[in-house]
Amino acid sequence: MEFNFLAILIAALSTLFIGFIWYSDKVFGTVWMREAGLNKEELEKGSMIKILVLSFIYSFLLAFMMQFVVIHQFGAMGMIGGDPTKALPSYTNFMADYGIAFRSFKHGALHGFMAGVLFALPVVAINALFERKSWKYIAIHAGYWIITLMVMGAIVCGWV
Repeated sequence: MEFNFLAILIAALSTLFIGFIWYSDKVFGTVWMREAGLNKEELEKGSMIKILVLSFIYSFLLAFMMQFVVIHQFGAMGMIGGDPTKALPSYTNFMADYGIAFRSFKHGALHGFMAGVLFALPVVAINALFERKSWKYIAIHAGYWIITLMVMGAIVCGWV
């Protein structure tokens, strides 16, 4: 079981693409700005290059971690300490039988959805509640992360 660098890279890039659409004025951008208490002038003050580069780096970390959430074979590898050369023959037999089981875009999207609802939504909601943000604000950000993690999960799981 090896890391698929290209899948991780594409999954990380997908967050920027989805965000470009999700937070556009034609989708949720106008509502998000209002709910966040921002305007276009305030948003133009920040360094977009810095924001995009750091967003990509953080997205890369998320995509890397999503492998362990959506690919069950990493769990089997964890049970042997990560080194297949030191595993018992039963591990080799198991991986021969189940080495690509549940490796599909659909399965990755399902687990990405679960990660979005069970991890991202609570984190976004807790932060927003303490920031005294609205439920619309929570729904916009949580919706973005649920969709994004579904796409990321689909890419890293299905790209065999």
